[in-house]
Amino acid sequence: MHPVLFTWHLPEWLTNTFGFLPAEISPKSYGTLIALGILAAWLYAKRETKKFGVSRDTITDMFVWLMVSAFVGGKFFFYLEEPSKHLASWDAMTSNLGNGFVFYGSMLFVIPTLWWFFRRKKIPAFRMLDVIAIGGAITHAFGRMGCFMAGCCHGIKTNSWLGVVFTDPACRARPLNEPIHPTQLYSVAMLIIILVVLFVVKKRKQFHGQLFPIYLMLYSVGRWFIEEFRGDEARGDDLGGSGLSHSQVISLVIFPVALGLYLYIKKRSTNTEGLPGKGDGES
Repeated sequence: MHPVLFTWHLPEWLTNTFGFLPAEISPKSYGTLIALGILAAWLYAKRETKKFGVSRDTITDMFVWLMVSAFVGGKFFFYLEEPSKHLASWDAMTSNLGNGFVFYGSMLFVIPTLWWFFRRKKIPAFRMLDVIAIGGAITHAFGRMGCFMAGCCHGIKTNSWLGVVFTDPACRARPLNEPIHPTQLYSVAMLIIILVVLFVVKKRKQFHGQLFPIYLMLYSVGRWFIEEFRGDEARGDDLGGSGLSHSQVISLVIFPVALGLYLYIKKRSTNTEGLPGKGDGES
């Protein structure tokens, strides 16, 4: 679609006066939308955490740790999809740091990092995980819109009315000028549905920590089906001769783990707010 939002050529007098300035500014759609998603999630988290006494500075620190761990995890799993290609040299690893991330990789690095942060700052972890579930879904929805603009994470060719034609040679969708499944938009639709479900459950929440495993279970199911329409190289098709992609295999693991986490948190929860299971269950 539009991997670059716009190109602004700076006046010559300005670049001559300030030699460190580039000749042009061309913000990428993907990075811009990710930044907007992070900002929206931060604003939501700041508002929600006021209810249980977490400061704005603490939330900002948490988001820094979240972004660093998400970046490292997403790139690490991306490299593992084609290690011979990406780990061949230092230049191959660093030449395109701004693109190529695996959501599940980010998630698997983020969860232990955040749990460590909660314990270190003595934040009620289960309650915070509910905030993270909604904030994470918001950021992810913006990120998938960024994928659509950049053309990455695209689908296979289709004759369906749902097909979208990418024409910009700078985008990462292939093939160009032929209709392909807009799997990025399928993901956005899925994440919006997940957000609606989470907000409905939030109003009727039985215990703190309930939203996070629900988010994981819903996402793993949705991701499984969307993978059937993915057509990009990073999909990792036919893992080990199983006919499944990397993400489908991870989805098979995530769902039962998330279900177990749901049951564990529910059991740990205590009735400290006058409603069944509405306590934090923190030790």
